[in-house]
Amino acid sequence: MPALPAKPYPPEVEARLAADARELISRYPQSRSALLPLLHLVQAEDGCVTPTGIRFCAEQLELTTAEVTAVATFYTMYRRRPAGEYHVGVCTNTLCAVLGGDQIFDELSEHLGIANNRTTEDGSVSIERIECNAACDYAPVVMVNWEFFDNQTPESAKQLVDQLRAGQEVSPTRGAKLCSFKETSRILAGFADGRPGANDESGAGGAPSLAGLRLAKGEALPGTPGAKVVSPRHEGTEA
Repeated sequence: MPALPAKPYPPEVEARLAADARELISRYPQSRSALLPLLHLVQAEDGCVTPTGIRFCAEQLELTTAEVTAVATFYTMYRRRPAGEYHVGVCTNTLCAVLGGDQIFDELSEHLGIANNRTTEDGSVSIERIECNAACDYAPVVMVNWEFFDNQTPESAKQLVDQLRAGQEVSPTRGAKLCSFKETSRILAGFADGRPGANDESGAGGAPSLAGLRLAKGEALPGTPGAKVVSPRHEGTEA
């Protein structure tokens, strides 16, 4: 049987989210362009995109719930089941897989006693196979609430989730200190991270990420004076 129409949010929640939605919608010349941020907003409220959240987005943007659902189910960052306080994504795409990503995921799954896209009973950790974390130069990579943990092993990944479940402070390899999945979703919706110093901790590309750029600009290979992978375009030509 088709599902009954989703219930609305309680009035006080509806009013709070509607104020946030108006701010987000005002940033775009066409209101429907705000759908992705709005989906992050309702995910920040519920820990996933619920039927109620879909109804809310549709009403704010004068779309059908079918149109909102089509977008919410297309992008994997929008969860259909509640995420844990810490959502752990293990890259199992080609390079990470070759370097141990599949083994990391399998051992984490067994260690936590949960399958892909599931959450531990205490609600602390959920895990997901990720197609690509866009960090191949640090493979194999694990992300927690979209912050990087580079050069992982099965043992280091299990130690990481144990620390998270124990409530210990854990610092990413690169980026700001961890916040909860819901707090991260609100930041992704487009609201500022209010934690003091968090933006300054975000960092930039690390040495492995910039190696190709340096070589492309004519830097010699380490240990081979004068040997270049790529010669600068202007080399050997008139300025």
